[in-house]
Amino acid sequence: MASCEVCGNDYDKPIEVIAAGNHHTFDCFECAAHKLAPICEHCGVKVLGHGVEASGRFFCCAACAERSGFHGLRDRAEHEVPA
Repeated sequence: MASCEVCGNDYDKPIEVIAAGNHHTFDCFECAAHKLAPICEHCGVKVLGHGVEASGRFFCCAACAERSGFHGLRDRAEHEVPA
């Protein structure tokens, strides 16, 4: 069994993630997101989708980047959804 590095739970089916060359072990996606997801520098939410990056700073969307002074960024999922 492996222990989750966030909550310490021993679990027989851990999630193993290699991010930026570092190996991580979690018991669930929630703990993985808590540890690894960047935080929007404007509103403070965990960035679980694509988000946007400007000058090494992470934002959940182009609107938050705009409010922080980064202009001209676009959200990556810009497409029309059929009605």
